Amino acid sequence: MNSPCNIAAALPGMAARQPEAIAIRCPTGVGPDGQVRYGIELSWRALEERSSAIAAALARAGIVRGTRAALMVRPSPELFLLMFAMFKAGVVPVLIDPGINRRALKQCLDEAAPTAFIGIPLAHAARVVLGWARRSCRINLTVGRRWFWGGHTLDGLMAQSAGEDFTLADTAPDEIAAILFTSGSTGVPKGVVYRHRHFVAQVEMLGQMLGIEPGGVDLPTFPPFALFDPALGITSVIPAMDPTRPAQADPRKLIDAIRRFGVTQMFGSPALLDTLSRYGEAHDVRLATLRRVMSAGAPVPPAVVARMAAMLPEDANIWTPYGATECLPVALIEGRELRATRAATEAGAGTCVGRPVAPNDVRIIRIVDEPIAQWRDELLAAPGDVGEIVVAGPTATDEYFNRPEATAQAKIRETLADGSSRILHRMGDLGWIDEGGRLWFCGRKSQRVEAADGPLYTEQVEPVFNTHAAVRRSALVGVGEKGAQMPVLCVELEPGTAEAARERIEAELLNLGQRHPHTARVQRLLFHPRFPVDIRHNAKIGREALARWASARMR
Repeated sequence: MNSPCNIAAALPGMAARQPEAIAIRCPTGVGPDGQVRYGIELSWRALEERSSAIAAALARAGIVRGTRAALMVRPSPELFLLMFAMFKAGVVPVLIDPGINRRALKQCLDEAAPTAFIGIPLAHAARVVLGWARRSCRINLTVGRRWFWGGHTLDGLMAQSAGEDFTLADTAPDEIAAILFTSGSTGVPKGVVYRHRHFVAQVEMLGQMLGIEPGGVDLPTFPPFALFDPALGITSVIPAMDPTRPAQADPRKLIDAIRRFGVTQMFGSPALLDTLSRYGEAHDVRLATLRRVMSAGAPVPPAVVARMAAMLPEDANIWTPYGATECLPVALIEGRELRATRAATEAGAGTCVGRPVAPNDVRIIRIVDEPIAQWRDELLAAPGDVGEIVVAGPTATDEYFNRPEATAQAKIRETLADGSSRILHRMGDLGWIDEGGRLWFCGRKSQRVEAADGPLYTEQVEPVFNTHAAVRRSALVGVGEKGAQMPVLCVELEPGTAEAARERIEAELLNLGQRHPHTARVQRLLFHPRFPVDIRHNAKIGREALARWASARMR
């Protein structure tokens, strides 16, 4: 009999092979000596048995296969136990970034219409006061102490269901596994429908493309990545940090965890790696056990890759998977190749994100803003031209939940030779493919500048100016009506740059731009104290907000 299509299906085997080995370590606070205490450890046996017990407890409350359940629990043993319990039972978790604004969060929950709400006391208090999912939610489960609201507590349900048997649900590949909301960094957050086959394919593709083998130790600074670890047979060490503010993570705590537990791989956003590598460079830090570093969420600046590489063993790898919530992974590049493409990036080619991950089919289509219902070959851009990136593959999701217009905007149906069909996902990103088959990222389609003399793309302009030693980062925005926009470069300087130096830096930047025909079109610079960035990775620049700011400054 075939096992269910479910990433939790790997847990019984891991528990049988190495029952007492540690699957997850979690921090419990900081001791008097300032050192983080990792006082909670879950063995593979405990992860398997306790997640099954929680699945049985959820069923007692009516949270069963097919139930949509909002989950708002901080990174902790309870979060991971609940996630695997929900996968095992076929419950559909609804996951939303906790850092988004209250209005957007309420809108996400109203759209997802969860029947159940599982959360810590603070989340439940906010649910009651702010009216989250008021029309749909009828089952409330508190992880911790219940206050003035009704419903169940996890501890109470666990006591009632003690000893009850649980059988892993025979989930099918096309069955909905979860609804994951995008960060909303370039628009309104949307609920991406993940089917069980999407998660299983992600695990398989990540394992194969990165050569991940059981027995390693991972430091996942973005909590959802910890969900892949048990399926890959590796231990998770949950870092002591606020996952909604990765740029503010304390590098000393990350370094301590890596050294104390012999961490072999880690995931970090570009902003987190920037913080960590700056500290490492300043303090000559070496991380002898770390063999694999992954970063995603935004292009990783070459300088960050170079600083990070200096902290690692010579044979270690820094991988940058390219993708999105709707489709991950799409392509992959290693740090050495990324550094080799640095000169081209800093001359305006865009950022190389590597070659498509098998078996993905990556194409470039001409730039259009309208929906495309059916694939036709004349959509393709000319070889070497910049266009929109579209992807077909096993992790390409096929719809947004309760968002038919957004689904129509982002999905193209293709009829294959055998009469079957598949979905191509429009990434909303611009790029081109070189003669070697490598994909180059040129920026978000919605953030392109449509000037009277032609378009400009953020990732072909900003890296040129980012070579200036005083520039921390820059952002190209358009001011005015589409088709007649003025290209404006917003600049965030390195901390400590003297105010008096700005006039000189502006002149130097404009002179720098004259080296290339496309950047020479940027004739206006504005200095900004601190760029707005996305909630999830603190790395994607909020160019829409900067465009509004620049427009106001230039009135």
